[in-house]
Amino acid sequence: MQRTSVIFANPYQVELRQSPVPAPAADEVLVKTLISAVSPGTEMLVYRGQFPRQLPVDATIPALARPFDYPLGYGYASVGQIVEIGRAVGKDRLGQTVFCFHPHESHYVVRPDQLHPVSEDIDPLDAALLASMETAVNFLMDGRPVIGENVVVFGLGIVGLLTTALLAKLPLSSLTALDPYALRREIAQKEGARTVLDPRAPEVADEGGLRLQCAAGENGVDLIYELSGNPAALNQALAVAGPGARIVVGSWYGTKKTELDLGANFHRNRIRLISSQVSTLAAEFSMCWTKTRRLNVALAMTRRLKPGRFVTHRFDVRQAAQAYDLLDSRPQETIQVVLTYE
Repeated sequence: MQRTSVIFANPYQVELRQSPVPAPAADEVLVKTLISAVSPGTEMLVYRGQFPRQLPVDATIPALARPFDYPLGYGYASVGQIVEIGRAVGKDRLGQTVFCFHPHESHYVVRPDQLHPVSEDIDPLDAALLASMETAVNFLMDGRPVIGENVVVFGLGIVGLLTTALLAKLPLSSLTALDPYALRREIAQKEGARTVLDPRAPEVADEGGLRLQCAAGENGVDLIYELSGNPAALNQALAVAGPGARIVVGSWYGTKKTELDLGANFHRNRIRLISSQVSTLAAEFSMCWTKTRRLNVALAMTRRLKPGRFVTHRFDVRQAAQAYDLLDSRPQETIQVVLTYE
């Protein structure tokens, strides 16, 4: 039996590679993948060659703890079934459905402590979006929305939509969501955004117009999430930020550069730029939170929101190259793309 792995051979070049299915060591299990979710933000940086070369791929994920270079197997949202166990692993693990932070491939061996059981009440399609849900949970933790605040979300990819859906459950004064693509704005409105806008529209791109439409009061917006992946959106965020506002930067720009306008509102209004990244916990949570606790919250939100309904495209793993081409060339048609393994 052969294992199929998705490999980024070079920028804009995705290949499938075959190898023998590995046998688990005594303390390992063999997982057969059912479905894996493509993370369009980070994975498109790898696809386009915009990943910083000086960084490790991901020091917190064993399968990705290596310097960035091509060829590279990537991805970190895999749901599968344990089909073989090592002799030191409890027999109760055999047959379990599990989530793993692992690249896109049909079979892999890992230690059981790297797996997260998926209970029967969670659909595997929903579970495949657990990494994105955990990211959205982390954004709320880092932004700390307060009752009655005016909140804006720039960028409505899958993480932006999940963040919007979580924020919509809170008693905010206003929740505004912006994205250039009509499909995403429509879904955000259904998820609870009270106002949805195209950031490219003339009446929105103008700083004063954006402030008027986004802010419920004359003091501007209290909390802003920049999740678009577009560095230019940071200046729009700064333009609408009110005194003391927090701007949570969840986008990872890779090698894309940006010039920030810090000479106007930023300094005098004490605006805070907050970097938010799910691989770690903010220092202020270290006393009472762990990554396991945060992931359990994400699992609870996965049960509640059922994020699999945001999947717009399914590709057999053999069509992985077409999946990435779609995300690159026609992103306006997509929300979430997944790979399936027949």
